[in-house]
Amino acid sequence: MSTGLDNLKIYQMAESLELEVHEFTKTFPSDERFRSVDQLRRSSAAVANNIAEAYRKLSLKKQVHIFRSIVLGEAEETRTNVLRCGKKRLCEMSKANIIAEQYLSLIKAVQGYVRFLYRLGEDITHKLADS
Repeated sequence: MSTGLDNLKIYQMAESLELEVHEFTKTFPSDERFRSVDQLRRSSAAVANNIAEAYRKLSLKKQVHIFRSIVLGEAEETRTNVLRCGKKRLCEMSKANIIAEQYLSLIKAVQGYVRFLYRLGEDITHKLADS
C-alpha cells in the first residue's frame, strides 16, 4: 500500500536519483570509493531522507525549513559534485550532465512544493480568520 509520501512526486524523483547515483558511482575508480563515491551516495540519500522527514512534520514552518535549507542544499551539493566528478574525468561528462539536469529539475520541483506549502498555510490562516 502506498503512503502519501510514496505518492509525492518530489520524493519519487529524489528516490529515483538516489538509485541512479548509486549505479553511476559503481564505475568510478576504486581509489575514489571513500571520497567521491561515498560523498555522492550520502548526499543523494540525504535528499530523499530529508523529504521523508519534512513530510511527517506537523508544523508547516518546520516542513518549509527542512525543504528550503536541507533538501535544497543536499540536492545542490549532489548536483555540483556530480559535475565536478565529470570534470575530474571520474565518469563520462555526458552522463554527469544528464544527472545534474535531473537534480536541477528536482530542485525546481522542491521550490514549487515549498510555494504550494506557503499557499496552503495562507489558506489555513484565512479560514481561521474568517471563522
